[in-house]
Amino acid sequence: MKRSVFWFIGGFVYVAFFSWYTNFDGPLTEEEIADVLARSKALGRSPETLKNLEHFMRTDTGNDFIMINALDMNDNPPELPATGPGADASALIDHYMEHMYTAQLKRASHPVFYGRAVADAMDISGVEGAEHWEQGALFRYRSRRDILAIATDPAFNKRHDYKMAALTKTIAYPVEPVINSGDFRVLFGLLLFSLLALVDMFAYRGRD
Repeated sequence: MKRSVFWFIGGFVYVAFFSWYTNFDGPLTEEEIADVLARSKALGRSPETLKNLEHFMRTDTGNDFIMINALDMNDNPPELPATGPGADASALIDHYMEHMYTAQLKRASHPVFYGRAVADAMDISGVEGAEHWEQGALFRYRSRRDILAIATDPAFNKRHDYKMAALTKTIAYPVEPVINSGDFRVLFGLLLFSLLALVDMFAYRGRD
């Protein structure tokens, strides 16, 4: 294979990844907003939830975002059909995430960080009952359109009950990155270029 073809293929792989990983459809349209609100009402969402959801959609920039999650696990979760008697909170969360991982990856969305708390909140103001958390996680979503497609799927509703039953309390809120040195488009590009350069060095050394 010619060196130029080799690098062309590498460039094509990166462009294909970048195109899949990036939202080029822009912000949500009025038609999409109306459709999501109608489906959310049909799913029984509260007026407060619908108001917040509408604000979330109308302020859409079309960019990707991170969902920040703080989790406090339930030591005595209720019995639910799919997990059966005696299941702990982790089993319920696993059942929920089994659906979420598939739904996220289809839409270039994925977890970027997960960790366990090593102490209670060390800086807190204006919030009661938020001193103790057990876990924290960050999830990247390609666009608001993608997370709404997941959240309005009836299959999500069935699994979401397992997440809520596994927790005594939780906070989840979206943040649009201003600085994100861990952007996979950058990391994948650097990794791919390094790999291509390494192969080029050994396979094409001494060739024109």
